[in-house]
Amino acid sequence: MLRKIDLSKALSEPEYERLLPELQARLHERQAECLRRRIPAVIVFEGWDAAGKGGAIRRLTPTLDPRGYDVAPVSAPQGEEAQHHYLWRFWRHVPKAGHWTIFDRSWYGRVLVERVEGFCTEPEWRRAYREILEFERQLADFGTVVVKLWLHISREEQLRRFKERAADRHKRYKIGPEDWRNRRRWPAYQQAVEDLVARTSVPGARWTIVEAEEKRFARVKVLRTVLEALDRGLEGPTPAKRLRKMERRLARLAEA
Repeated sequence: MLRKIDLSKALSEPEYERLLPELQARLHERQAECLRRRIPAVIVFEGWDAAGKGGAIRRLTPTLDPRGYDVAPVSAPQGEEAQHHYLWRFWRHVPKAGHWTIFDRSWYGRVLVERVEGFCTEPEWRRAYREILEFERQLADFGTVVVKLWLHISREEQLRRFKERAADRHKRYKIGPEDWRNRRRWPAYQQAVEDLVARTSVPGARWTIVEAEEKRFARVKVLRTVLEALDRGLEGPTPAKRLRKMERRLARLAEA
């Protein structure tokens, strides 16, 4: 599937400069509406190293009220996190009603880096697909808007960006031995990505593949995708109405 992605898609600088502030203004409006209607959102960024996740997140947030969202950067579990089930640390960042959480990498590390690097057993990462689907179903059942983005670039473009970072003293901190090691396992990671998209793209929590070879196009597509998901979420019942419906259903079951 990934080999069929058209990575030639691009956007001109004038078009980008016209679209970006327009989309950011609409995001500001949607954030206010989500807060008013108490609808939370979870926005997941995954992708290849150097695919532009950080740049896309920076274009997503400048017009947002900082009191209404959090960015959760995810790295290897440390200390207390490593002593719990891997989803425990993500539950702690699930947003309250009306708020957004943007995950810079996520629980999908279980079926990506932990799978490929052998940090968990095969039964553990195979079981994780079911656990992740249940986790996301619970979010969606509460009324959470779930957006999942995979930023895709070619292996050649990744190498170009790696070399650019290594040569720039202001960007050198972004690259280390782990990035080069992961790159050598590209085929294994690609298979893992194919599997996760096929097995965890479901109604209410579908994956969007973002063609990220050209950064302007990728950033605009990210903003449009988030806006479309928020619009769909705002059309449905609020979390409070969903909870009342669930409570009535449970009451009927208890009486039966």
